[in-house]
Amino acid sequence: MGIVAGLDSSPDFTRIVVCDSDTGAVLRQGYAPHPLEPAESGGRPADVDPQAWLLSLGEAAGGGLLEGVQAIGVSSQQNGLIALDAQGNTVRPAMVGGDRRTQVAAADLVDALGGRGAWAEAVGCVPGAAQPVTKLRWMSRTEPDAAMRTAVLLQAHDWLVWQLLGRPVRRTTDRGGASGTGYWNAATGQYRTDLVEMALGHQVMLPEVLGPSDAAGTTPEGLLISAGTGETMAAAFGLGIGLGDAVVSLGASGSVMAVHTQALVDSSGMITSLADATGMHLPVVTTLNAVRTLRGATELLGVADLEALSDLAMKSTPGSHGLVMLPYLEGERTPNLPHTAGTLAGLRRESMRPEHFARAAFEGMLCGLADALDVLRGRGVDVRRIFLLGAAAELPAVQAAAPALFGVQVVVPQPADYAAVGAARQAAWALGVSQGTLDPRTPPMWPGAAAQVLEPGDELAVGQAVRQQYVAVREQTHPGAFRT
Repeated sequence: MGIVAGLDSSPDFTRIVVCDSDTGAVLRQGYAPHPLEPAESGGRPADVDPQAWLLSLGEAAGGGLLEGVQAIGVSSQQNGLIALDAQGNTVRPAMVGGDRRTQVAAADLVDALGGRGAWAEAVGCVPGAAQPVTKLRWMSRTEPDAAMRTAVLLQAHDWLVWQLLGRPVRRTTDRGGASGTGYWNAATGQYRTDLVEMALGHQVMLPEVLGPSDAAGTTPEGLLISAGTGETMAAAFGLGIGLGDAVVSLGASGSVMAVHTQALVDSSGMITSLADATGMHLPVVTTLNAVRTLRGATELLGVADLEALSDLAMKSTPGSHGLVMLPYLEGERTPNLPHTAGTLAGLRRESMRPEHFARAAFEGMLCGLADALDVLRGRGVDVRRIFLLGAAAELPAVQAAAPALFGVQVVVPQPADYAAVGAARQAAWALGVSQGTLDPRTPPMWPGAAAQVLEPGDELAVGQAVRQQYVAVREQTHPGAFRT
């Protein structure tokens, strides 16, 4: 078939991989940081001129990187809102990522529709500070002039696809991106334009939602551009996960997502019902406390870094000598305990040692994620294998405990930009369909990620006993926390 490219525009940089469309082999790579000024707080800016994404894209593609490429797929950061006027110009900088400014707007929207259950029923998720629908509400209340001039809504990957195609009249998105907006229902495949109007104050033009193997268009030079998708969906596609697989991501906060055949409506709001890049669904459950738990333990114990914390934890044994940590340091979303704090239970003289505390931090983090996994299992999601992502997945203490606590095989993929690879795979699919060599319902069969495979083995019974110890403390401290 030829050569395709996948472009991942993350919050900080653009990465491009050029792949053989038949085998998925990476032939060339490009990289460039976004030319962004840090926020006043020193972190990432919440408002970004989208032109910065184009500048880094051009730099990453320099040196003839895209020579011979026949199709491009675009992956980009999720939850970015780009509001355009009737002429296609931005009415304000793009609002990206989580945004503390919009927390009140999120609460307003939840109340306006009648609560968390009403939102879950309407669009499969409860508005949070990061979601585009919440940013619309904030804009209508705080920047009414910009809100009034808004005529078209796009997300980051929609905008990049539109730019690559030369800003045509037709604007497009995909199911994955649309499912995270807060105004598209993954179960019905329809926009809820009434929710856009409730948030913004008036109706706007929304992009056409393409199917997984559809092309968004062709550039004047003949380069096919696929539908594009959000980073989460692209990474899942790049990893090659399918039914029976879940992905556990270890960032400061944590997330558990799994491939499922249908959209899940969860009245508690713990499940966000996203669509994936293949035509199926990707329900996600988030915890607020993952690696931030380990970093807190590192600071408290005065060890140098997470590797030193892991070494210390390995000197303890499963169950941490009876210490149990509920890692709700920032409150918690799963279970929904926003105003609670963490708990350390089981203190005895013999358990008051640094290595037992370190082990309890690792076990508490993983048990919290196992709780999130059980939310999906409780709704009929089959999980036979877990992909463990994030730098912390490489730590020996994580790898030693995770298979037995999760109760299934754990796969730790080698570090790679799976979102860019997923975008390239999508481009290969759209190219094959356009040439009549691939079925629009079956993506190209690229080999899975190179990975380390960990089995629960003989430790399964011990791990499940540790998990039960954790559950007992959680139920005693927060009785009925998971009852909906």
